[in-house]
Order: sequence, then C-alpha cells, then structure tokens
Amino acid sequence: MTTSLAIDTSTSRTTVAVVKNGNVLASLHHDDPVAHGEILPRLVAQLLQTENSIDDVVIGMGPGPFTGLRVGIVFGQSFAFARNIPWRGICSLDSMASEINVPRFIVAIDARRKELFWAQYENGVRVNEPQVALEKVVERFALPIYREGDVFPSAAMMPGITGDIREPIYIRRPDAYPAPEGVSFRAMNAMDIVPVASLEKAIYADEDPWSIDQFKEELALKDRYYLVAEKAGVVVGYCGAMLAGELADILTITVDSSLRRNGIGREFLKRLIDWARNKKVEALMLEVRVGNDAAQPLYTSNGFYPLNIREDYYGPGLDARVMRKDL
Repeated sequence: MTTSLAIDTSTSRTTVAVVKNGNVLASLHHDDPVAHGEILPRLVAQLLQTENSIDDVVIGMGPGPFTGLRVGIVFGQSFAFARNIPWRGICSLDSMASEINVPRFIVAIDARRKELFWAQYENGVRVNEPQVALEKVVERFALPIYREGDVFPSAAMMPGITGDIREPIYIRRPDAYPAPEGVSFRAMNAMDIVPVASLEKAIYADEDPWSIDQFKEELALKDRYYLVAEKAGVVVGYCGAMLAGELADILTITVDSSLRRNGIGREFLKRLIDWARNKKVEALMLEVRVGNDAAQPLYTSNGFYPLNIREDYYGPGLDARVMRKDL
C-alpha cells in the first residue's frame, strides 16, 4: 500500500495530487505562470487534510521555464527530506502525454522566445529526449501538437509513470558561458594557412583533407568567413562559413583533438551563428558525419535540426547528416 504526493510546476499550472495505489484521493491545480511559489504550499496543505500519511513524493522534473520548475522540485525534495521518505522524478512531458490517446503526436511546453520544449510520442512512448526548438521548426514534423494549454501535466497520473530522474531537465543552452580559458579567437589570415592546413591533414587524413592551395582559394573569396583559435601563440582550431543566397553554410569547425571538449568548438559555433544573423540570412546550414556522436549534441543544443542524409559525402561509406538552424 503506497500513498504518493505528486507535484508539477513545469508549466503555467501548479498541479498536485495524492494517489493511493492508483486511486486518486484528491487533486488540485491553480493556473498562474508566476505564482508557483505562493500557491504550491497552500495546495499541498489542502491535500494533506484529505490524507496526511504520505509514503513517497513524485516530482515533475521538466523541461520547463527555470523559475517555476525549480519551485516544485525544491518543495518536493524538501517535503521528502523532512518526512524521511523517498522521492523520484519523472519527465513532465510524459505526464502530459499520458492524457493523449492518438498513435503519433508531439507534446510541447511554452519555452518563451517563440520556442517550445517538446518531445515526440508513438503509442504513448516517448521516442526522443526532450528538446527545445522554435515553434515553426516543431510544426514542420506535420504531427498533432498538444501544447501547454491544450493539455497540462497530470499530477494524478504521475505516480503511475515509470522513471527516476534525479536532476532537473534544463535543456536550453545558457545565454552566457565562460570562454575557453587561455584561448583567443581572431580572423584567419594568410599567415595561418600553413598551420591550418597541417592541422587539417592531421585530423582528416582519411577524409580527403583540404590542401594549402584550397585554403588560399577559400580565404580569397569575399563570401567566406574564417576564424582561428590560438593558445600560447599556436593555432589550435579553425572554422569557416560561406554565404549562399538566402542561406549561410558552415564549411568546417575543427579543433585540435587534444583540446576538444574545452568549449572551443562551442565558441566557434556561437561566432558563426552571430555572423550569419548579422548577414540577415534565413537559415544556417551544416553537414555532420553520421556517427559523429560528439558533435551532434552541440548542434542540436544550439537549435539545429536534421533535414536529410547525403550518402558518401565524406567518402565511400561516410554519410553526412544535413542540419539547419532557422534564423
């Protein structure tokens, strides 16, 4: 016999319920996107008048706007700690999906900035990790979209949803982050061609690396934009993009293998996105090798989504995934 207190504040609705062995003893909610902190303790106090013996706490862990989401998580964890009972977290989108009975659909929470936190479901099962994207990007999947307002997380259904998420689902890329320590960025010039070509050859030896002459030609073109990263006076990375009508295309983001996962590629990408926006193009495109699991999360977290596959793009058996970011 288990009695659960369920809490979710991931949307504009604060929702709580007490559920005993699948039977809902009481369920309350309040709609106000800025009142989670004020309303949640009151709702829980009302529930406890119905049933005060709680065995565990189930918390909606997001995704959702940071401030509201944090209220529910901190309150639920504190309640569990004070009563010395366990707690577990579930994906709030899964709770919303539990109310929907169609074969394939998307559930979405308002992420502000004309963006949505979303995930796709097939027969009630989530088929991708929660993501954030522009509304118009999500709409291109041509699936029914159940948005916050059409459906909300159901605290009454939460105890029956499997999972034990221990960290909040914060999936939006931070607006600010530390620059790579000891690394400087500047425009590529003719003096950089030899070290850049050397780095290119070392990293892409099996993928037809560009030659010195090719870099010279690229650098001479007016519709190109190239940067290098230096550490202790040594070129440790480079990137480049080109204008192509209403689009811009990232040609390369390359970092010395010994310095990867230090934020250099992320900083390159940020600067290329800023350049493309300044050029007022419609979208920024790129190709990434299928199987390059280290690079793809960087692109998806910055708003790129997959379009199609180009077979043998990098050579026989080396396919590329084409990705796009709407600007």
